[in-house]
Amino acid sequence: MTTPPDARFHSLHAQGFVRVAACTPRATAGDPAANVAATLDLFRQGDAAGADLLVFPELGLSSYAIDDLLLQEALLDRTEAGIAELVAASETLSPVILVGAPLRRLGRLYNCAVAIARGRILGVVPKSFLPNYREYYEKRWFAAGAGLAGLSIDVAGQTVPFGPDLIFAASDLADFVFHIEICEDYWAPLPPSTHGALAGALLLCNLSASNIVVGKARERTLLCASQSMRAQAAYIYSASGPGESTTDLAWDGQAMIFELGEELGQSARFADDPELLVRDIDVQRLRLERMRTPTFNDAVVAAGPPETRFRRIGFAHRPAFADLGLKRAIRRFPFVPNDPARLDEDCYEAFNIQVEGIAKRFAATASKTMVIGISGGLDSTHALIVAAKACDRLGLPRDRILGFTMPGFATGEETKANAWALMRAVGITAAEIDIRPAARQMLADLGHPYADGAPQYDITFENVQAGLRTDYLFRLANHNHGFVIGTGDLSELALGWCTYGVGDQMSHYAVNCGVPKTLIQYLIRWCIRSNQFDGETDHILAAILGTEISPELVPADASGAIQSTEAKIGPYALHDFFLHHVVRLGLPPSKIAFLAWHAWHDANIGGWPAGLPEDARHAYDLPTIRKWLDSFLWRFFQTSQFKRSAIPNGPKVSSSGALSPRGDWRAPSDGTARVWQDELAAALGPAGGAA
Repeated sequence: MTTPPDARFHSLHAQGFVRVAACTPRATAGDPAANVAATLDLFRQGDAAGADLLVFPELGLSSYAIDDLLLQEALLDRTEAGIAELVAASETLSPVILVGAPLRRLGRLYNCAVAIARGRILGVVPKSFLPNYREYYEKRWFAAGAGLAGLSIDVAGQTVPFGPDLIFAASDLADFVFHIEICEDYWAPLPPSTHGALAGALLLCNLSASNIVVGKARERTLLCASQSMRAQAAYIYSASGPGESTTDLAWDGQAMIFELGEELGQSARFADDPELLVRDIDVQRLRLERMRTPTFNDAVVAAGPPETRFRRIGFAHRPAFADLGLKRAIRRFPFVPNDPARLDEDCYEAFNIQVEGIAKRFAATASKTMVIGISGGLDSTHALIVAAKACDRLGLPRDRILGFTMPGFATGEETKANAWALMRAVGITAAEIDIRPAARQMLADLGHPYADGAPQYDITFENVQAGLRTDYLFRLANHNHGFVIGTGDLSELALGWCTYGVGDQMSHYAVNCGVPKTLIQYLIRWCIRSNQFDGETDHILAAILGTEISPELVPADASGAIQSTEAKIGPYALHDFFLHHVVRLGLPPSKIAFLAWHAWHDANIGGWPAGLPEDARHAYDLPTIRKWLDSFLWRFFQTSQFKRSAIPNGPKVSSSGALSPRGDWRAPSDGTARVWQDELAAALGPAGGAA
């Protein structure tokens, strides 16, 4: 295990995270002193955990299910005294704390959330919508907060902003901006947090009581997920747990944290012990997501200027910028879900997107055949089985697919045998064209030393073979009234690891151009697992999955080792990680390195998708990550965009993005990687040199 050299590099605050906690204290019905003590205990635990924001349940200081006791002056006085205790404690505790309490204002009682930080009450937010149906009678005790604006309230000796028109923003921690709503508010057709998000809040907080009935936990989870997705925000939810009165209701203490629709964590339900659910929210990612989504900003304009609808309450948070670790799972394979059920769903969709793409294009061109080069490697294998399924869908015999294996100077017997076995098993028209004579002639015409027997295996030597293969395929398509199916994948396009022009960069339809290398492996595994083909085909597919990734353009060395793609350009697992975080999220390289280190520095930590072979489980230290990230930046931003600017049609597959200039990614072909490499070097020191 390697420790990064710079503490600030490893600071979650410096890397755009805010640590939040959904808190579930044990309640004592109608006893503010006991509830304040329970709150203080979790407050101190949250401080020790390095939390920035703690969210407690609705009416947690008084407790929720106490009915008419809420109208008793003695209880209200003691609750307000408890707030003063929390304010005093906050002078030496770092988190912002959001607690629920009944508060009086001008002869009315409000169900409130109180925001407290550094010895100060930042503001008080009343509940906008009061449930008054079935088991709920809140209008019996409380006045609604909906529509209130520009007001203040006296609490615990302080006069502070009051109303649902409050947004809270730290002055010294970027993107630490939060909004508060209370329980029923997010069950409303238009939750107040929607307006809060449009006004700039990235953290949406819900103090909830929410008794439990069968199925309600699923409804809460759905609402948290959907609101965080629609509002492009994080949603932190805390519901009352054990200790609330069970006169007529029961409580499960469900706490949840979601980010952009993804669950980061849930508490244990029906637990006897208090719980602090701590997770780190990537607020930088949320801000960037909104920035790249015009629909969100159109909605901001439609809602009216935030300054006229919300008061922005600033506060000094004083973050530590220390190494606190990271309290969230980082997916090593962002294109591949970790959950087995979702993995099957995504593989089904990805595979059928590709099948639909070829089927439509084949029908539209009125072609008679599909022409494809079969190498025995991952990409051509996957393109072939997709094409086979497209023929099945169109009701065409698979022999309409013309598959050609084209051995060159370094073609291995194993991959050639796999190519032939696969073509026979799938039932296509198979043939072999030996490109070596034509390649020798071209090298001789070029005056290349290899033609005279010299072992010069340079880029010309490699691309003569790659170009001839594609040239043959195009002419074969002309000769057989067909079109060429491209086999190159998204990872190769990102790295420029494809031969431009008459090479594997070009085809009539690039069926794999939206699928990264890591996902292709899982799609092939899914085909085996879901019985898309017969047992013989499955056996061959499994053998292909186990072979070394190689272009097979350079002969094996003296030890017999074949040309290895990943030894040359780096691990595809890392490159796909970098690709997602650059293209989909737009994160700075130093943060990508930070995330990659947390995902990859220990082979034993979680995050592996289901079904990954044991021998594919690796760990990468920071120098290795830094080396290949610098190489990725150089390849992606500086040397290969011209290839992507001229790629053929092909379907977008992953929500993580595609690289077509007609789709997700537009960039100048003559750009430079300097900005990104300099940013990485500023955080981690000079590179050892791009690969």
